[in-house]
Amino acid sequence: MIVLDTHIWVWWVHGNESLTSRQAEIIQANETDIIGVSAISIWEVAKLVQYNRLELPCSLSDWFDEALCYPAVRLIELTPAIAIESISLPGDFHRDPVDQIIVATARLSHSTLITSDSRILNYQYVKTVR
Repeated sequence: MIVLDTHIWVWWVHGNESLTSRQAEIIQANETDIIGVSAISIWEVAKLVQYNRLELPCSLSDWFDEALCYPAVRLIELTPAIAIESISLPGDFHRDPVDQIIVATARLSHSTLITSDSRILNYQYVKTVR
């Protein structure tokens, strides 16, 4: 299983050129396994649309329906264990709660996190792919 950071999930769904060839290859290679999307990413996409930082080609409801039906995509619920891990991350991690939850999700599922976020990429306590 891999876990997608929110922006990677959006880029993948939209075929955005910001998705690196390496990221695209890893996602494609996992289409027969599990591609995890944290439940917090649902909220983050909704907030980005609300604040006009993300424009979708359809309603949020339709976009979520489509984006969650991609091959192998599984929505990973926010569990008490993930919440606890998110506030107990080892080392020095920044204070963005969404990133904390996504990193905690990847750590607890022993998964690689696909991201382009330098703050996550520089965090040594989670396996990432740029």
